[in-house]
Amino acid sequence: MQLSRRLAYRLKMANYWFIAQWARLAFTILRKLPADRALAFADRFARRVGPWFGRHRVALANLRAAYPEKTEQEIERIASDMWGNMGRLAAEYIFLDKLLDYDPQSSVAGRVEVTGHATFDRIASEDRAHILFTAHLGNFELLPIGSRQYGLKLTSMFRPPNNPYIAEYIARTRKATMGELLPSRTGAAITLARLLDEGQNVGMLVDQKFSNGIRTTFFGRVCETSPLLPRLVRRFDCDVYPAYSVRLPGNRFRIVLEDKLELPRDAEGLVDAARMAQLLNDTVERWIRQDPGQWMWFHKRWNLGTGRRRPGSQKPGVQKPGARKKPA
Repeated sequence: MQLSRRLAYRLKMANYWFIAQWARLAFTILRKLPADRALAFADRFARRVGPWFGRHRVALANLRAAYPEKTEQEIERIASDMWGNMGRLAAEYIFLDKLLDYDPQSSVAGRVEVTGHATFDRIASEDRAHILFTAHLGNFELLPIGSRQYGLKLTSMFRPPNNPYIAEYIARTRKATMGELLPSRTGAAITLARLLDEGQNVGMLVDQKFSNGIRTTFFGRVCETSPLLPRLVRRFDCDVYPAYSVRLPGNRFRIVLEDKLELPRDAEGLVDAARMAQLLNDTVERWIRQDPGQWMWFHKRWNLGTGRRRPGSQKPGVQKPGARKKPA
């Protein structure tokens, strides 16, 4: 049994290595092209190849459930736009330093425009903890880079790719442009709590599936949402800001930082974790409906966990023993 497991592991790692070599070759070729041509090629390639994968069927099923009023042609078009966005996102790792030409002090228009200048400035000037959250929308990688342009120090939590060879490449790229990064592994929640306790700012993605999490709805369907951000807000009572990225025509981008959320509270005045999780979903759904082709519909977002639910998932409004409310 152990021998077969070791063999299966080695075969999986060999497959990861093979895929990573092809990805590096593609990146090397694209890097030799001007950015606009490379991104256009990546878009066309992903639209052609994406539908070959099983994830395309997942995306179509999710889109049909989310938009029952749309025709099959409209569903297919959104799915094609999704693959085009994914192709561009992958290629943009090569050109991150060139794409983000935004300077808050400059009046010259570049590839990136920002909505929420005053909010960025205010958060950067406040000597206390904040949480910024976003979703896998447009080029979400630009958000921590754009924050640095305002002097906003932010530790961003991210989920590394399953392929360790590709994960290493992406980690190097992210580290060079995005500042402090925190992989979403065991112990990440403790680190986030420590950072908030020290008055630092953290950034989180909130639109992924979380097995046996807080039961919520998303596009009218039941799903499970991570309790991490709601529990952190309940404990530290810090301001929470929604932020997202939108892809614009001509390989341009818009970064939007919205006003802080009005936090839902229970009878004791503490943040209600269950309602907070639902508020996150409602906010992300609002963003996606503006341009559904810019979101990753191939996630199995609506799969429900079958294991034992985590403590606090069924009754998220109950504060865990030892947790303390901390003023922002």
